Amino acid sequence: RRPMFSLSVATAVCSFAVQGLAFVSLPFYFEDVLHRTQVETGFFMTPWSIVVTIMAPIAGRLSDRHPAGMLGGLGLLLLGVGMALLAMLPPSPSVLDIIWRMAICGCGFGFFQSPNMKAIMSSAPAGRSGGASGIVATARLIGQTIGAALAALCFAIADREGATLALALGAGFGALGCVMSFLRLRVR
Repeated sequence: RRPMFSLSVATAVCSFAVQGLAFVSLPFYFEDVLHRTQVETGFFMTPWSIVVTIMAPIAGRLSDRHPAGMLGGLGLLLLGVGMALLAMLPPSPSVLDIIWRMAICGCGFGFFQSPNMKAIMSSAPAGRSGGASGIVATARLIGQTIGAALAALCFAIADREGATLALALGAGFGALGCVMSFLRLRVR
């Protein structure tokens, strides 16, 4: 009955599944495959969050002038590309190789979140903003849970290559979310 609301929630689930896949698999990848320390691993995870804090307000301002479907689609495209680039890291990547890929993921994730939240809240039925907020929280939890569970499955299936498989799967979820986001340009 409310396609904009439904598509926006579905894209949120996809974005948080990508995040779950990345945040569960990457520490294992950095430590077990690349033989980095725990401190280095924490350092490598940081660019994602830093870039999200920079991009989210910018995307929020842009969402006042441009459709959420377009902004969200571009954000999820970037997120998916970042995940694919992480999956294709060379066997002995430099610090910079890792950081710029994580920054691309953060840019995409941050660029998606604000416009999508605005789309969800503005397409919710009048007087139902509390319920819509609850659905946002549920979508976040469902997406992160799906991502974490799939990351665990990837490790069970592919052992040391599990992280790479999880990152590639995250790229797929980013692409799926991107398509769903652009579909919002056709609905009201």
